[in-house]
Amino acid sequence: MPNRARGEAELVAGGTSYRLLLTLGALAEIENGLELASLGDISKRLAQARSGDFAIVAAALLRGGGHAMTADDVLALSCDLGALVAAVKDAFEAAGLEGGGGEASGPFAGAASSP
Repeated sequence: MPNRARGEAELVAGGTSYRLLLTLGALAEIENGLELASLGDISKRLAQARSGDFAIVAAALLRGGGHAMTADDVLALSCDLGALVAAVKDAFEAAGLEGGGGEASGPFAGAASSP
């Protein structure tokens, strides 16, 4: 079970629970992996992301949570895209990077809540 006070989120795939954590290192990996000019571009990119983009982001968050996984490992997990997107969104929200009050201002601003 994730510790939300520490900014953790959870992905359940193939009956296994994985911890996701948005660390500074994960942010840098996301920025580099998606070839973004700045962290401010994450919102725009994730609003129109491909499954491979979410695999890059999830892999960085999983490594932040202590799992040695690559984007290819994420793509091989037994889970649907909706579960992956929800876990990634939860990780950003747990880190305080999602707006409150009904209007998203974090990386998922403008993204559909379920793919």
